[in-house]
Amino acid sequence: MTAMTNTDTSTPDTSVQRTDFVSIPVADMQRAKAFYRDTLGMHSPDWEANWPEIETGNVSVYLIDPTGMGASFAPHTAPLALRVSDVGEAKRGLEQRGVQFTGEHDSGVCKMAFFNDSEGNALMLHRRYAP
Repeated sequence: MTAMTNTDTSTPDTSVQRTDFVSIPVADMQRAKAFYRDTLGMHSPDWEANWPEIETGNVSVYLIDPTGMGASFAPHTAPLALRVSDVGEAKRGLEQRGVQFTGEHDSGVCKMAFFNDSEGNALMLHRRYAP
């Protein structure tokens, strides 16, 4: 018996190649920019853009006001993992800048420390033990 193959080339290719960016909803854009830029020390090529793109080395983060797209604001409740070289050290530095952490966890594979951004979005500092 011969295996059947799909020879219909009219179906568009829908395979995902990679993730280009993650959107972070914000209620107050200026407050969010200050948090990501000044508190977290993240970098954007244009902090004055309507939706600033924050470059993280592997995937970009966009600050987006959902009301500009006809949606309502609601913060993310599943944390975005922000890779740092040392979770404890990064946590201490952010605490000195006024960030309050809601918990920590060591899974045996990675270390995590949980907090929220200025808009209530869940974030975590994250570091795997093995590369």
